[in-house]
Amino acid sequence: MEVIWTGLYSLINGDLRLGAFTNLWMFFIYGSAIFLEPIHDIIYEWRWPVRGLIWVVIIWGIEFTSGLVLKSVLGLSPWIYTGPFAIDGLIRLDFGPAWFVAGMVFERIHRTLDAYRVA
Repeated sequence: MEVIWTGLYSLINGDLRLGAFTNLWMFFIYGSAIFLEPIHDIIYEWRWPVRGLIWVVIIWGIEFTSGLVLKSVLGLSPWIYTGPFAIDGLIRLDFGPAWFVAGMVFERIHRTLDAYRVA
């Protein structure tokens, strides 16, 4: 997902090579999503706009916290956000709609995988 996102960013900025990137720290950060399953199970019947906003807040929280921890331990963060909507270089408020959609897509994937769960 991150490689696609950064590749599209390259395209928007005129890089037809579609240069994309990620780093190994993201493996652990994205892997922490397993701990979100109980939250999904609690909110899955709530109205979709509320669930989407909850996912945005959770994703921003994970992004900010993990970036802050890595910045404190390593002296740098895997990402450095800039611009008027960036907070401490760790999250961007204008990414809210993208995180909303991502949260809803992840819910759909979760439900699909649950349908194939072996008892």
